[in-house]
Amino acid sequence: MSDLTAVEQANAGFYQAFETLDIARMELRLVARRARAVRPPGLAPPGRLGAVRTSWATIFENTAEMRFSLSDVRASAIGDLAWVTCTENIFSEVHGRLAVTSVLATNLFERTADGWRLIHHHASHVFSATPESDSTNN
Repeated sequence: MSDLTAVEQANAGFYQAFETLDIARMELRLVARRARAVRPPGLAPPGRLGAVRTSWATIFENTAEMRFSLSDVRASAIGDLAWVTCTENIFSEVHGRLAVTSVLATNLFERTADGWRLIHHHASHVFSATPESDSTNN
């Protein structure tokens, strides 16, 4: 199997684990000594594994369901490092409220003896362009 295929599978496994809302399954996808995460403002501060684990555990405790549909998935690898960029199209149910959102994500992976493991997850909201002003109102 090529490195890019293996990295794409590791990335898909990360999101499959995320959907289980099970912190133990998430931790199996991480390189514990290096894991970091940066999420949209208000969700969690950037931080090492303890902060990452705490932020994901909080999300999981307050979420009844979360599903990811990924688009624009692009993987690259150089040596023992690889990254995947994608758009996370997320459906979630939190406290009985349904939400659909899109988030741009970059996931950085490191090759380990156990395969490719996530060492950094960065997600940012997708901002739409500001509509051009109507020239008739000028």
